[in-house]
Order: sequence, then structure tokens, then C-alpha cells
Amino acid sequence: MIALHDLLSCERAGHVPVCRDDEANHTIDFAAFRARVFAIALQLRETPAHRYALCIDDPFDFACALYALFACGKTPVIPANATPGYLADLADAYDAVLTDADVRAHAATQACAETPLKIDPNAPLTLYTSGSSGTPKPIHKTLAQFDAEVHTLEREWGELVGDATMLASVPHHHIYGLLFRIMWPLAAGRAFDRAVCIEPQHVQSRIGQCGAAVVVSTPAQLSRWPAMPGFAALTPVPRAFFSSGGPLSAESAAEYAAAFGSAPIEIYGSTETGGIAWRRQNETSAWRPVNGVHVQRGEDGALNVRSPHLGHDDWHRTDDAIVFDDDGRFRLQGRLDRVIKLDGKRVSLPEVEARLALHPYVAQAAVVPLAGASRERLGAVVALNDAGSAALRNEGRVALAKTLRRHLAAYFDVVVLPRHWRFRIALPFDARGKLPAAAVAAAFEPRDDGFELLSEARNGDDVHYELRVPPTLVHLKGHFPGLPILPGVVQLDWAIRLAAAHVTGVREIESVDRLKFTAPVMPGAVLDLKLSHDAARRRVLFAFRVDGRDSSSGVIVYRERA
Repeated sequence: MIALHDLLSCERAGHVPVCRDDEANHTIDFAAFRARVFAIALQLRETPAHRYALCIDDPFDFACALYALFACGKTPVIPANATPGYLADLADAYDAVLTDADVRAHAATQACAETPLKIDPNAPLTLYTSGSSGTPKPIHKTLAQFDAEVHTLEREWGELVGDATMLASVPHHHIYGLLFRIMWPLAAGRAFDRAVCIEPQHVQSRIGQCGAAVVVSTPAQLSRWPAMPGFAALTPVPRAFFSSGGPLSAESAAEYAAAFGSAPIEIYGSTETGGIAWRRQNETSAWRPVNGVHVQRGEDGALNVRSPHLGHDDWHRTDDAIVFDDDGRFRLQGRLDRVIKLDGKRVSLPEVEARLALHPYVAQAAVVPLAGASRERLGAVVALNDAGSAALRNEGRVALAKTLRRHLAAYFDVVVLPRHWRFRIALPFDARGKLPAAAVAAAFEPRDDGFELLSEARNGDDVHYELRVPPTLVHLKGHFPGLPILPGVVQLDWAIRLAAAHVTGVREIESVDRLKFTAPVMPGAVLDLKLSHDAARRRVLFAFRVDGRDSSSGVIVYRERA
């Protein structure tokens, strides 16, 4: 292990791998990394800007730019994303922006990398996370804090990881991705993968190409893998799966344990605190503090942390409630800052979610307050397990919602129970593994493509949906005057969009065959849609029903993207 601030001045051999770049058919070594950093630093050190927003998608170029800024004594600012609106909100936080194109241009210059560059061990950098209100919140950290954390990671799992390539489906703009896919490999002298993997299929293909590998991902991504072809036959088997950003469902953890002998290693922490604890659910569902981190339970039940990752020696209070086991591990009891009043009664949203998750039909649940015409009510978005999906198909959405309300009624006053329900295959986690409140609330609104998605469930190669047609849907206007009905082309569009989103392999549509429209669909109608995937013939059969009658059907024929 090399200290992060010594990377540009250490005696590490030039052939040590840094980044695997299969598109260029080679592995970038440490000598090439240092030369690229020096070339970028040469360009940046004369610029007047001091705070640079790093909006760089390529992980290797990001690492080079980050170290070039450290070498110049400038401050890296790492936004959560690079959308124009988001950057506009942070306009006062940075002086200039560095993009992928900027890095390539700076790196094209010739520079001598023989003179070591000194980096301040306490060099500052700023990350952004969403605060409780959703407004971007700056988290100011030092390189020393990251150095302490990567040494913690190496002590815990360095022997397990060995010389494996670090593959990731998490962005390096988030602290989890920054630590696991960039800084830890750099300090330890092992390669990280240059590919930016968004879909699980891409990560799976990279495992086959990289050989010995470790996968760094999120619960939202990992929960999709077991349903994919070839999941249990991954070759070679990754040495470890890391997961962070939220809890992995017990069902998913069990599927990994059955396939590979152990569940993913889940990391619990935050941008403010860094890593706090870890678990493998095939061993225990409780959390064990990582080496060097001390935890205690405050008088209000809050988790308090003292850690070298914090940059100070004081106790840090979190908003997570915990209880300890007899062996010193702890269990999370929800957030303390999500307590609201409904009809004068206080209700803890995490407690409602936790009680829902105890039902045998529920994998995960998220609850949000929804503003109604007269008063606020709760809405629940529920990810169903296999038993819950079967209940949804056999009993229907309304009956399932009543079942879950009866379950909650044993713990809560009836006036605070959720009135609105949405059933999903998975909760709407974002790319960083977070579950934004806005994304949960959006489940109760019409989607951008027009319909309201009331429920979805998977059954083998089939996916079942319930869609409501909003009376205000723009496609109803003029079709027809005095008697609006849903255009058939809109039904086809909805079927194609849902097939592309939820059926593995659908990419480019080649044709739509055997198309039929047999019954009109009126405003406000609830449509039942069944998608049946025939992977061998690259087809998806779709069938809409309304009020128990066939409405439309057809066969979507697709070709795989090259």
C-alpha cells in the first residue's frame, strides 16, 4: 500500500497495473498514469482557477485529473452529476469545469515525469450529496481521510481481493465509487476497469474478459442479476461482490449465497462518515463495525460514530436509529429524521417501511407523504418477492393492498395507514444506489410516456403490468371529439417501452407482427398488460386486456445490439 499523497513521489515500479483498458487492448501501467498526471498538471498549474468541478465520465481520466489538481495545490469539486441544471445550482462552488475533452487536450502535451511531485496529505476536496431537502449538500473532506479509509479497506479485504481487477457499476462521482473503484486500487497497486458499466449484462461480460475480478455495485443492480441467464454459471466467479447505497434484500443475498457460497459484502456508511460497518447476510443480518471504527447508541437511539474516516476524534451523531445485539453488532431501525404528523398523530415512515418489510409478500418498501385535495396521506411503493408477485397475479392489486393494510393495522392507527399503493419488481434506486424521496413520490404520478404504472410483477419469462389511462392524457385530445378513446399506436408504444425496460435483451425493434386491436380503451381505464419473452426467437408477445376483455395484442420482434 502506498499513501494516497505519496503516489506521485513514491518508488513504485512503473509496470504496476493501474487501469485495464480492453478497448485499447492493454493495461495502463503506473508509469503511464504518472506521465498523464504530469502532463495535465503542467497545463493546470498556470491557470487562475483554483476550484475545479470534475465532470469526467472516464474513470482513468478522472483519476488523472484528480491527481493533477492535487499536484497543483488546487481543490477538486466532485458534483453528483454533470447535468446543466445541477451545475447551475452549484455555480458558486467552483471556478472552472474539467470535462473528458479537457483532460484529453491537456494530456496531449509532452511533459517530463521524472521530477517527483509533492502532494499535501491534507489536500482538500469537496463532494456533493443530496441533503434532507434534496438540495445539493457540500461535504468537505481531506485526502488524509480517504487515505485512512483505503487502508481500512485493505486491512479488511485486501487478502480476499488479491490481484483481482476492480469492476464497477457505480459512478466514481459518489464516495463509494471514488473509494472502491479509484482510490483503493491506486493505493494497493491493483488495476481498476476503465469500462463504464451501467447495465448488469455489461458487468457480466467484463467478468469473462477480465479474469479474476471483484464487482463493486449497488443493491438495485445486484438484485437484477439472479434473473439473468447464466447468473449461477459466472466464469470465473468474482472473488467478492461489494454492495452499498442501501440494504440488499434478504432474498437477493440468499440467491448469491446459494450460487457462489457467500452473500455480497454490504457496506454501510455515508458521504459524511465514510464506511462504518459491513455484513454478509448468509452469516448475519446485523452490522459489524469495520476495523478502527467505534460505535455507540445515543440516548435517543441514534447511532454515534468515532472514526479515522471523519478527520476528527469526536463522536459524530447520525440520524439512523440502532439496537445492539449481544455480540456487539447492531441492527438499523430506520431514520430518526423521517417522522411526520397525519391527522395529529406522529408516524415514523421508517417504522412503517420496516413493518411492511416483515410481511411474507414484501422484499422492500418505501413510504412517502402525498399531498391530497383535502389532507396529506401516505403512499407505499412495495417491491414484491416471489410470493407477493404470485398473490398479486392471483388475488389482484386491490386485494393485495387490503392484505398489507390489515398487516399494518396491527401496529398503527388506521388513520395513518397508506391509502395509495404501487407494486414494483424493484424500488426506484438511482445510479448511486440511493432511493430519492422524489423518485418514490413519482410512482404515484403519470410517467413521462403517459400512463400511471399501478403494479408490475415478474413470473418466469413473463411480466405483468397494470396501467391506468389518465383522463388528461394528451393523446386522447381529438381522438375522437365527443368520444375519446386511447389510440392503438399509443398502446403499441407503451408495450415497446416496457419491453425494452424490463425484458433482458430487447434493444432495436425489427418489426411488429400479428397486430390486433379488438376493444376500445376509454379515459380512466385500467389496462392489464402481459409481456411474454421468447429469447430464443428474439420476440416479445404482448397482450392488453381491459375490463376482462382482450383489447390489443401483437409480437415485437427485435435484434440484439451489436
